[in-house]
Amino acid sequence: MAAIRGGDTRPEILIRKALHARGFRFRLQDRRLPGRPDLVLPKHRAVIFAHGCFWHGHGCDLFRWPATRPEFWRAKIGGNMSRDARTLAALRGLGWRVAQVWECALKGRGRRDVAEVADSLAAWLRSDEALIDIGAS
Repeated sequence: MAAIRGGDTRPEILIRKALHARGFRFRLQDRRLPGRPDLVLPKHRAVIFAHGCFWHGHGCDLFRWPATRPEFWRAKIGGNMSRDARTLAALRGLGWRVAQVWECALKGRGRRDVAEVADSLAAWLRSDEALIDIGAS
């Protein structure tokens, strides 16, 4: 698992490029915030996570429980899901708005166009909504 990237993943880069093209400016992986969000937009008091469906246990077509060492993987992915919930609660408690963009929104059978995902994020950033969850269509 040492080869698993924590940042600069393909979905994250696609989101960054699309939001930057729409005029949004952000910080990357701010360690001062709980969960080290992938994108931080201080002007909008918002953070964006680009979650991999496997690592964060999303219930979509891209997620499958591994057949080998099932007890290890259930503990590992279950722990990730618990940590995600704690991080979300901590960020909300600090007054941050949170967006979760799932890998399946940009990859797989139900994927959306990157522009559609970016437009959804842009509309959310301009709104007062606290949360948005973007997955496969």
